[in-house]
Amino acid sequence: MREPIPRFTADQIIAARTVRNEVDARRAYAALVEPECNVNRQVVDVATIFLTNRECPFRCLMCDLWKNTLTKSVEVGDIPYQIRTALQTLSAAREIKLYNSGNFFDRRAIPREDHAEIAELVRGFDTVIVENHPRFCSDDVLRFRDLVAPAQLEIAIGLETCHPEVLASLNKSMTLDDFDDAATRLHREGIRTRVFLLQKPPFLDESEAMDWSLRSLDYAFDRGVDCCVVIPTRSGNGIMEQLAERGDFSPPSGASMERVAEVGIAMQKGRVFVDLWDAGTLFPCEACRDSRIARLADMNLTQRSAPSISCDACSE
Repeated sequence: MREPIPRFTADQIIAARTVRNEVDARRAYAALVEPECNVNRQVVDVATIFLTNRECPFRCLMCDLWKNTLTKSVEVGDIPYQIRTALQTLSAAREIKLYNSGNFFDRRAIPREDHAEIAELVRGFDTVIVENHPRFCSDDVLRFRDLVAPAQLEIAIGLETCHPEVLASLNKSMTLDDFDDAATRLHREGIRTRVFLLQKPPFLDESEAMDWSLRSLDYAFDRGVDCCVVIPTRSGNGIMEQLAERGDFSPPSGASMERVAEVGIAMQKGRVFVDLWDAGTLFPCEACRDSRIARLADMNLTQRSAPSISCDACSE
């Protein structure tokens, strides 16, 4: 019989941390424009602004986003200033993501007093996408939806996995029922959702992880989610290295990422994206690495499977 999956407290997770980066409350720590396949299956340019704000109150086991956050709340006006100045550096885009390494509707992270000015800055986009935890899906979400109209509001939620025991081990302060309740309410109010899913979270081997990723895609789409972003679980926050030393975690293989993308897109239930940030680490073979990453990038944009790649060097 398999041993119970261990749990870690927030204090244990924090104690294992590495170094926090220096960030400025008046400057988004990154901003970019990149193409994405939208809800109408058109490739459009999407601006992403990575806002600097207070750290998320949830201490998720695998998270390293705290590295670019502050230890205190920003002042009223800081977030609109970040957005305004970032937009001045970016080329035109149809959609915008305001990602804040936490929860957009956490009032300690982004002051509610700033919502009207933020909405004014982004109202010209077709879609406004923000990150949020189910526990922060309050009436503030509905008010912000009305403020950004006629733009479509979309909430990105870290579902991570539908494996109940693994989800509990991630210390997200969220159950599947919490997710279901939030998704139901958001969809009823005309707010679209996308979810982040972890490929190979801790405590699963390669085969189990691939199976649970596909189950999680089904789970999300069956609950009305429009888009799933599959993210390879990475080390780098301290506790993940400890799990790796214990044999409880190792990064997913590139082959698993390819398989999940192929099957997920073939479902034709919704958009499936594979996160390709630092994807080179998943493909050790220099002979086919670039081709495999380019294939996944093409599948992200077209939402169609692409011809598989054979490589004599690695026998894949």
